[in-house]
Amino acid sequence: MITTLNELKTGESGIIVSYNGKGELRKHLMEMGFVRGSNIEVKRIAPLGDPMEVKIKGYSISLRKEEAVNIEIEVT
Repeated sequence: MITTLNELKTGESGIIVSYNGKGELRKHLMEMGFVRGSNIEVKRIAPLGDPMEVKIKGYSISLRKEEAVNIEIEVT
């Protein structure tokens, strides 16, 4: 099943299929390991849903929903 990262719940994981963002944000996320084929797991979601903490390549990273909505995930 393909969905966007912001739709995953705490404890769910998947593989990055694509990233639809542009510009500096896209470059920054790619440098942090948000590339096609990378495994990603949702560790925590703030009580109001923003931001969310994900684990990718051994690192914990916080993302806002506006960033997460651009990352397509194949749920595993």
